[in-house]
Amino acid sequence: MTKRIFRGLCCVALAVFLASLVFIMAVLYGYFSRVQQTQLGMQTQLAAQGVARCGADYFDELDARDYRVTWVDAEGGVLYDSGADASSMEGHLDRPEIRQALADGHGESRRLSATLTERMLYAAQRLPDGTVLRLAIAQSSIFAMLLGAGQGLAAVLLLALALSVFLARRLSRRIVQPLDQIDLDAPLESEAYPELTPLLHRLDAQQRQLHAQNAQLELDMAERAEAEAMRRQFTANVSHELKTPLHVISGYAELIENGMVQPEDVRPFAGRIRDEAQLMVKLVEDVIRLSHLDEGARDMQFERTDLAAAARQAAESLADEAEKAGVSVSFSGEPLYVEGIPSLLHSIVFDLCENGIKYNHRGGSVTVSVKPEDGAAVLTVSDDGVGIPPEQQEHVFERFYRGDSSRCKSIPGTGLGLSIVKHAALVHGAQIALTSTPGQGTTVTVRFPCLGQAHT
Repeated sequence: MTKRIFRGLCCVALAVFLASLVFIMAVLYGYFSRVQQTQLGMQTQLAAQGVARCGADYFDELDARDYRVTWVDAEGGVLYDSGADASSMEGHLDRPEIRQALADGHGESRRLSATLTERMLYAAQRLPDGTVLRLAIAQSSIFAMLLGAGQGLAAVLLLALALSVFLARRLSRRIVQPLDQIDLDAPLESEAYPELTPLLHRLDAQQRQLHAQNAQLELDMAERAEAEAMRRQFTANVSHELKTPLHVISGYAELIENGMVQPEDVRPFAGRIRDEAQLMVKLVEDVIRLSHLDEGARDMQFERTDLAAAARQAAESLADEAEKAGVSVSFSGEPLYVEGIPSLLHSIVFDLCENGIKYNHRGGSVTVSVKPEDGAAVLTVSDDGVGIPPEQQEHVFERFYRGDSSRCKSIPGTGLGLSIVKHAALVHGAQIALTSTPGQGTTVTVRFPCLGQAHT
């Protein structure tokens, strides 16, 4: 860019110099032509006085040199000419300066000479006897004038070129310097031309946008890496969870196949195989549900749903399981409407109640309630079971997490129930919280955005 500006400035300086030179030479040529014409007129008057006093004798010792002297009579006949034989010359009455001198006493003109074929200046003066004396001199052309001043012009041209190159180089660097000093990372902090302010603002906006995009890209990459790690961990956990029932099923089946089981033990073995197969089916179903929730459950439709009715139905569906475990399940609440997916709302209450029944003792209880609170529909599932130690409470919503106690490990389950509850709550924009005390029970609270208490 600096070179382009430098070349441009040099070309402009040279063009201005040449144009100025042509204009000045034209003005000077006109000025010197007028001066030469004036001087020629004065010399003609002096020569006319000499001819008037001395007559033709004046020309005997005349040294005209650069001038051509012509003397004509009143009829235009040539009496004397310093440049040719007067007797062989035609009449000069048709010459403008001669006619003007005969009429006014003095005449001037400039033209190409018919005999000398060059531009001439003429001045004519009428004498007292009616004759006319004319002086002529060749006018220098503008090219001759340039050649005459050649050395001086060459020196001026070289000086002008040197000065132009020096100033153009310095000016181009000064012009480009503010541009080179622009900090692209912080363009608004750069000292640049006011005309560049809109560009700097745009660069700053683009920089902020690029930084934001870069940060978002890094975040996305981190999330993808985390998701990939979770996927590998999830796959490993699923494989591990499937291996246990598969080994049990394979072992019992092999014993039965080899006839190593007493007839009275076949039925219990078959029941164990069925239980393990059902656990595998439940695990696969939970994995599918969790994967569906990870994708946002986009194929499921939200609708206006009575949370209390969904919670009551889920609690009642566990009546047989609660009776077998010796645990009572109760519900309280009033109609509260939320924008939700009925099947997922049912799943949230069902899984929480099922955990409350499993991790309880005979004679224990599970309480389900739905109530409005600060503009939200609050679902609460409480039990008075074994509770969760404080160090484990932050992990209970993780996938495949199960307590470390022997009681927890002995209870059949996939370890995905609370993780499914958490993801289903997130799909609904709900907030979930857990409080628990070992030996006293656990309470899980889910707060849904509420649409109202009455269906309109």
